[in-house]
Amino acid sequence: MHGVRIALAFVLTFLLVRLMEIPEGSWPLITLVVVMGPISFWGNVFPRAIQRIGGTIYGLISGLIALKLELISLPTMLLWCAAIMFISGFLTLGKQPYMALLIGITLAVICGGIPGDMTTALWRGGDVILGSLLALLFTSIWPQKAYTHWRIQLSDLLLETSRVYHAGFSPNLVEKPRLTRPLQRLLSNVIKMRALIEPSCKETRTPRSVFEAIQTLNRNLVCTLELQLNAWWASRQSHLIMLNALALRRTQQMTENTLRALSRAIVEGNTDKIGANTEELVEITRELRQLIAESDSDELVETPIHGYVWLSLEMVRQLERLSELIRLALRK
Repeated sequence: MHGVRIALAFVLTFLLVRLMEIPEGSWPLITLVVVMGPISFWGNVFPRAIQRIGGTIYGLISGLIALKLELISLPTMLLWCAAIMFISGFLTLGKQPYMALLIGITLAVICGGIPGDMTTALWRGGDVILGSLLALLFTSIWPQKAYTHWRIQLSDLLLETSRVYHAGFSPNLVEKPRLTRPLQRLLSNVIKMRALIEPSCKETRTPRSVFEAIQTLNRNLVCTLELQLNAWWASRQSHLIMLNALALRRTQQMTENTLRALSRAIVEGNTDKIGANTEELVEITRELRQLIAESDSDELVETPIHGYVWLSLEMVRQLERLSELIRLALRK
């Protein structure tokens, strides 16, 4: 989709430049590729185009002043350019570095022309603005939404987590399965999702803190799962004890069901089933707390059982919090 969109946009813009005989016609094409090329989501392209237009306007005004000063005094023109470039470089460390960078780039493009040639400078600035507007136009036609991709990836992540969870705690296994690579893949997928947070916030107006909290919980879920697996398979004696504990088995089934329910809810946009699972998670939390209270003996504390029960309680707490945050993220 991204490649097809850029190809069609480039061809149509090229025909527009040729048919209308626009001077300095390469600049709309260059701007189109620069704005649309690196990113495909509407939440990224829109602010990028707005920043480019803003940076071009400020840079254009600065460049026109520089061309006028060059006719009066070259040293004065150089001092003006140095001051603008200092401001541009300083602002690149702020909240809108792309706009600040474009001020310097536009100034360089305009000053690189013929001294005093205002017409060429105006055409170059106008062409850049035209290219940015065309990039917005083509991106707005069946736009790719980062929020949609984020939901798909989050759903896949939770579904894969439930599969790893099922494989690790299956009662049919007699030895610990090798799940190092699947766990590493889960963490890698969590990290990749971070690139979708910023454009998703801009597309949905959902606070960034909601996406960040979901991101943190996803990472914590994978880490808690890895610790649980280590405790579950720590020793044969403790493993057999936990295997016959009905409360723990029910907790495992409910955890897996909740992960799958969250995965479906994110794609379908239906949060009703999430609420039902949350009530069951609260009930299981009471059972786990009671199990911890009953197992407070020196002999049991020395085994991994107490640690596994605590990790199960932590997993339930994380799933409850994740359910609440997903409800907020789906209310766009």
